[in-house]
Amino acid sequence: MKNDNPAQTEACLQCGFIHNCICHLQPDIHNAFQLAILSHPKELNKESNTGRLLQNSLSNCQTYTWSRVEPVEALITASQNPNTRTWLLFPHPDATSSAEFQQRVEQEIIQPQQQLFIILDSTWQEAKKMLRKSPWLQDLPCLSLDLKHLSEYQLRRNQQAGNYCTCEVGIELLSLMKMPEQAENLHHYFSAFNTVFQADKSGHQYLGEVNTRDTHAESDLNDRESV
Repeated sequence: MKNDNPAQTEACLQCGFIHNCICHLQPDIHNAFQLAILSHPKELNKESNTGRLLQNSLSNCQTYTWSRVEPVEALITASQNPNTRTWLLFPHPDATSSAEFQQRVEQEIIQPQQQLFIILDSTWQEAKKMLRKSPWLQDLPCLSLDLKHLSEYQLRRNQQAGNYCTCEVGIELLSLMKMPEQAENLHHYFSAFNTVFQADKSGHQYLGEVNTRDTHAESDLNDRESV
């Protein structure tokens, strides 16, 4: 719910902001493919986490908490479904490239409803540790996204060049699955989050310009998947 009262002190339950609610920019994306966000425990309470933007926006999206000692059985079971092809979005040397994957999509070899994508929601250092300590993740085929642009994410120190945040990975995945309108709407939502975050956490409204296009008005676009 949009917060029009600058004196309000309670955070929006959906986007988490007090003075700069961005829920009017939250898209409703109906994705045929499955998306699993595997979050490191340290990410759960970080206000700068962007995985929840994907969880808020995508209809077929589930968030799980990673544990070294207690593997996520529900996600492991889903990844072993013989009717589903599971991909770990990770830049492994032997990963399938975006170009090869895109070719399979265009040739209709890959059907979106049969795909499960797993994103490691963590810092780059933590993601490597999650993979190293999870044999079941190591057994999954990796898909490496072609990241054409520098990350726009600016909310954490020591952000390494070339590394995307979780939401940016989701945006690129939508583009790869031939959902450009949905990817653009999610990008607007992410950009607003990135723009107003520091102002909201400082206790005031952002006074600059934020894209105010209401993506809910365009939700009918999200029903179209051309793959």
